[in-house]
Amino acid sequence: MVTGKCYQSNKRSYHQIRYQSDKLCKENNLFVIDEFYESYKRKYKTNGKSWYENEQFKKGTSWKSRLQFDIDRLLKQSKDWEEFLKKMAELGYEIKHGKHIAFKPKDKQRFTRAKTIGEDYTEERLRERITENQNIKASPVKKRIGNVINMNTNAKVKESKGYEYWATKHNLNTMAESVIFIRKHGINSVNQLDEYIRKSAEERQNLQDKIKVIDIEIQKLSATMDQVHTVKKYRAYYKEYKANPSDKAFFEEYKAHITLYENSLSELKSSYSKLPNSKNILDRLDKLQEKKNTLMQEYSSTKSTMDELYQIRKNYGIYMGKEMER
Repeated sequence: MVTGKCYQSNKRSYHQIRYQSDKLCKENNLFVIDEFYESYKRKYKTNGKSWYENEQFKKGTSWKSRLQFDIDRLLKQSKDWEEFLKKMAELGYEIKHGKHIAFKPKDKQRFTRAKTIGEDYTEERLRERITENQNIKASPVKKRIGNVINMNTNAKVKESKGYEYWATKHNLNTMAESVIFIRKHGINSVNQLDEYIRKSAEERQNLQDKIKVIDIEIQKLSATMDQVHTVKKYRAYYKEYKANPSDKAFFEEYKAHITLYENSLSELKSSYSKLPNSKNILDRLDKLQEKKNTLMQEYSSTKSTMDELYQIRKNYGIYMGKEMER
């Protein structure tokens, strides 16, 4: 029918077309596209990223993971919202204000809405997190503890008096820095240092264990989502087969679909009393992914401290070989 009106491409017209399409599919026993499964595919079939971003994430260069890291770091360093925005801008991010705050690195063409990282990254939550962290001071950048030179085995020490003098002075300075570092952590002896290292290693292992538990749950929920999708997709074929079990030609043609339906339904029945809701599964996956990101950030942030502690313990063994008491 000609109305003289132009088609307007927007969210409203899209949902109107989508509604009519779904209605026709249901009337004709056709598969209706599950928007939550489609969202799940975009997010979790490639770890919540576009194909390119997922490939970069594997290499440690994902811009979304980098944005999350920068936001988390600068939130802790900012006393208010304006300072946070200033620090993000100084870091090279272009900021777009609107219904949802968005950031764009200088080497990217598109803005990324912070809320797409997770529930903790909406503008409202970011402001709340700044308030929560007001009394927490960001750790200053520290000079890394260097290596102590073994005066007994180093060839240069034996060959050069000048180098021996420099190495002696270097070792004294390094050990002084080491003592200052461990005293700040309330450590006054080697026994305490060993115990501190042991407890810190246990805490990191606990974080790793928590991440593994989340990974297992994500895998299970992902399998459930795929099974729910399979059941919905091939339900019509199965119903037709059950309605006409003597139709061998139909069964042979759609045997693969029917088998997938039966296997998926069997797996779901072993864990659920009724067919799970894809929206609820997706919501749960999003929350787990956000929790995992937080734990991974915490795990990563403890690495530098552990490296320093191991270095100090190694230095002590080389330099003194006895308990450090003073």
